[in-house]
Amino acid sequence: MKKPNMDQPHSKLKIIPLGGLEQIGLNITAFEYEDSIVVVDCGLAFPDDDMFGVDLCIPDVSYLEENRDKVKGYVITHGHEDHIGALPYVLQKVNAPIYATRLTVALIDKKLEEHNMLKTVKRKVIAHGQSINLGQFRIEFIKTNHSIVDAAALALYTPAGIVVHTGDFKVDYTPVYGDAIDLQRFGEIGKKGVLALMCDSTNAEREGFTKSEGTIGKIFDDIFGEHRESRLIIATFASNVDRVQQIINTAHKYDRKVAVEGRSMVNVIETATELGYIQVPENTLVDLNDLRNYPDERTVIITTGSQGESMAALSRMAQDIHKKVTIRPSDTIVFSSTPIPGNEKAVDKVINELEARGAEVIFQDVHVSGHACREEIKLIYSLVKPRYALPVHGEIRHRHAQARIAKELGYDSGHILMLHSGDVLEIADDGSEPKVTGQVHTGTVYVDGLGVGDVGSAVLHDRQHLAEDGVVVIALAMESGTNQVLSGPDIVSRGFVYVRESEELLEDAREVLEETIEELQDRNVNDWGKIRQALRERLSGYIWQKTKRRPMILPVIMEI
Repeated sequence: MKKPNMDQPHSKLKIIPLGGLEQIGLNITAFEYEDSIVVVDCGLAFPDDDMFGVDLCIPDVSYLEENRDKVKGYVITHGHEDHIGALPYVLQKVNAPIYATRLTVALIDKKLEEHNMLKTVKRKVIAHGQSINLGQFRIEFIKTNHSIVDAAALALYTPAGIVVHTGDFKVDYTPVYGDAIDLQRFGEIGKKGVLALMCDSTNAEREGFTKSEGTIGKIFDDIFGEHRESRLIIATFASNVDRVQQIINTAHKYDRKVAVEGRSMVNVIETATELGYIQVPENTLVDLNDLRNYPDERTVIITTGSQGESMAALSRMAQDIHKKVTIRPSDTIVFSSTPIPGNEKAVDKVINELEARGAEVIFQDVHVSGHACREEIKLIYSLVKPRYALPVHGEIRHRHAQARIAKELGYDSGHILMLHSGDVLEIADDGSEPKVTGQVHTGTVYVDGLGVGDVGSAVLHDRQHLAEDGVVVIALAMESGTNQVLSGPDIVSRGFVYVRESEELLEDAREVLEETIEELQDRNVNDWGKIRQALRERLSGYIWQKTKRRPMILPVIMEI
C-alpha cells in the first residue's frame, strides 16, 4: 500500500456508490485512490410490476467504463443475486479479476459458464482472514454470518485510513455450517482506528437480535412431526444453503425422500454439495420423476418460488401448469421465507391459489432473517468504533433507521454520511473532513431477453401506455404525387375496446378521420408527417371526448 508523499498535494480516497442506496439490490460501490479502483459487489435487482417485459435490472457502470484502466478487480462479499447477478453483463464492459470466498466463486462460475465467459475472466478464491493487494488498496476478508454460506465483510486499508464494509451480515453464534462471525477481528481492527463503517441497514428498523439459523431446525421438526400423512412442499431461497441442509436433515430423520425443483435451486445445491457445504445422507436425494415410486407421506419437495415469482416452480404448481407436480388437497406447502418488500401481493396470490386447491399452507414463523437487527448493528459499531458512519444496503428508510442508531451511540450529524447513488465522497489522507464533491452518472440498465440497455425509459413508458390504454392503428393508402386516398382510412384496435361491442364508436371515429383528410386536401397539405400528426391529434381528441381514454395512436400511410 502506497504511503502519501507529504511534500505533494494530498491525494484523496473516493467512495462512489454506483447503486444499492435507494432500493433492495443493485449493490455496487467503487473505491478509488489515485490510479486504482476496487469495485465491491456487482449485483442486480428484479424488475417492478410496471417494467413490462424486463427480465433483470443491472447498474449503469459508465463511470467504470470511463476509468477501466484503473479498475484492479471486483471484490465480492457473498453469493446472492443482488451482489453477483450483474457480473456477466458488467464484465463484458469492464473486465477485471474477481476475488471472493469459495462458494461465492463457485456460484459466479456458474453464471460465467452460462455466458461463455469462464476463459476470459480471472477468478481467485480468498479465505476468511486472508488479505489481497490491489493497486493502492489492501483488502482483508473477515468471516461473517448471513443466509448464505461463506459471507464476508471487508476491511479496505487505504492511505486515507481503514474502511470496513460489512456486506450483508448477522451475528449468529450457532450457525448450521462453519464458524460464527469473527467478532474478535472486528474488535482488533477497531483498535487500529477505523475511518468509516459501511454497515448493512436492511433490518435496522427491527428491535433486538436476529434469531440464529439453527432455530429453524426445531420448527421443521415440529412441522414434519405434525404432518406425517402429507406430502411436504417447502419453498425457500435457492441460495439459503443452511436452510436446505436443515430440511434435508429433518427429512432423513423422518425417513422421507427429497427432490429438488427449480433451476436455481438445483444449481446451488449441486454446487454446495460438490464443495461439501451440504451433506446429503445416502439414498435421501432422488430425482423429481422418481417421487411417484414413493407414497406422498414419504416425500419432500424443496422448490423455488417463495417470493411468488410468476415463472418459478411453486407458482406453476399453484396454477396447475407444472409438468411434473400436481397440487393435491393432502399436500402441505411451507413458505420458509418472508416476502421481499414489493413482493407481498405476488406471494399472497400464490398462497390463495394453493389454498384454492385444498392444500394446507404454512407461511408464518418458518424463517429467520440473514440481516442484523438493531442490537447487532450497535455491536458492530461498538467493536469497530468508526470515525464516520456510512449506512448502506437497503431502501432510504432502512438507512435512515441506521442513522438513528448511530445517533443513539453518540454520533452527530457531521459524522453520519448519508450518500446517494452517484455521490463522490472524497476523504483526504491529511485527516480533513470528508466532502461530497460531485456526482457521477448512475442509473439502471434493463435486460430484456438478449438485449442489454436497448430498453430505456422511453420504451418502458410506451409499454406502460400500451398496457393501460391499448393501441389504435389508422391504416390508409394514398396515391404517390397526388395524395389521393385510394383505400381507408381503416381502424384497427388492440387492447382499447372490444370491436364487436364498439362498432358505432369506431365508425364515428372513421368519419372523423375522413373529414380530417378532406380538410387537409382542401388546404393542400402534402407533407405526410403533417398528415400523420393531424390524424393522430384529431382521433386522440375524439376518443378522449367519448371514452376518457388515451390509447397509443399509430397512423400508417401506404404509398401506391
